[in-house]
Amino acid sequence: MTDTTLVAALLGLIEGLTEFIPVSSTGHLLLSSHFIGFESPAHTFEVVIQLGAVLAILSVYSAKLWQVARDMPHDPAARRFVLSILVAFFPALVIGVLAHGFIKTVLFETPSLIAVMLILGGIVLLFVDRFAPEPQHDDATRLPLHVALIVGFFQCLAMIPGTSRSGATIVGALLMGVNKRAAAEFSFFLSMPTMAGAFAYDLWKNRDVLDLSAMGDIVVGFIVAFISAVFVVKWLLDFVSRHGYALFGWWRIAVGSIALMALWMSA
Repeated sequence: MTDTTLVAALLGLIEGLTEFIPVSSTGHLLLSSHFIGFESPAHTFEVVIQLGAVLAILSVYSAKLWQVARDMPHDPAARRFVLSILVAFFPALVIGVLAHGFIKTVLFETPSLIAVMLILGGIVLLFVDRFAPEPQHDDATRLPLHVALIVGFFQCLAMIPGTSRSGATIVGALLMGVNKRAAAEFSFFLSMPTMAGAFAYDLWKNRDVLDLSAMGDIVVGFIVAFISAVFVVKWLLDFVSRHGYALFGWWRIAVGSIALMALWMSA
């Protein structure tokens, strides 16, 4: 096993462990890559291995998603659930396409910004976890469309690396009166079109700079991300139901602070 394969496995593990908890998988990946000295053309490696995490969601929720697909022709509740996901996905679709170049060439290349956003996001998560409104919605499949849309706009904040897609959507859901478990589960469902769309669009935009010689490392990272993400998805809902999100807020603050100090010392 080569050194690059070990690095790919490590980054895949980081991706799988952090994608669905509100700590910013992209921030962790980019900071890890920066300090390790790992470079991927147009960050293709980081984008592709995220698809492994998407497949983890599909695997864990395959029976439920299949049931929704079967019920859609005759069940208004199933159709409304699918519509709520599409409504929440729409803002990221529009803004992501319009701002793609700026996000990838400017924001993704600024480690200090990522560290600062980890800290700020941690503070926000601690505050919202403690002072969120009384929950009014406890079923992720039955959120009102206006709630889904607002959560979708919150998701757009995650286009700033270090913010966290899951963190932004969970905070938005908590502020809209969704309970902690349902907020995490809706974030899971919303991740599927969002991450699959980002993967497809990014791959298309960067098709001319793909490094096929690194395909072996990408496959390793992909598989490790898939396996570790399955464990996280199965564990997270019960954890946040009992303990909330404070642990992840403190983790963000710690990682962001350490990263800032390391960046200042190496400047």
